[in-house]
Amino acid sequence: MPPTRTLSLSVMDGLFAIAKLPANEVIPAWAVRGPFFAVTRTQEELSLVVAETALPDGVQASRGWCMFKVHGPFAFDQIGVVASLAAPLARVGIGIFVVSTFDTDYLLVQQEEAPIAVEALQHAGHRIENLGLLTSPES
Repeated sequence: MPPTRTLSLSVMDGLFAIAKLPANEVIPAWAVRGPFFAVTRTQEELSLVVAETALPDGVQASRGWCMFKVHGPFAFDQIGVVASLAAPLARVGIGIFVVSTFDTDYLLVQQEEAPIAVEALQHAGHRIENLGLLTSPES
């Protein structure tokens, strides 16, 4: 079993959406704007993570995701990075969406679950910066 690790995360500004387009769709211009976006194409779909404000009406998507940047970089042989985040969230019943890059990972949780996620992650020993950027579901 990998050793317990303490990670530092930062709340990213704004809300995000996870969108699905047909696999053969051209990557739309709105999908590649802003400080963060992720594009993944498989034989089954074109999956996008974008700022919610960039998402046009009528696109199949799950909206209202808060994003946490995991402070990296992490070498490819480091194990347990995502597990150390997923396990405490699974224990409190929070589903996640993860985007991995060469250097680090980005963890997304639904906006209404963000306060519980923060509490669970902090209880697990992780440090979270920029908590003031969390958008309350009422706003």
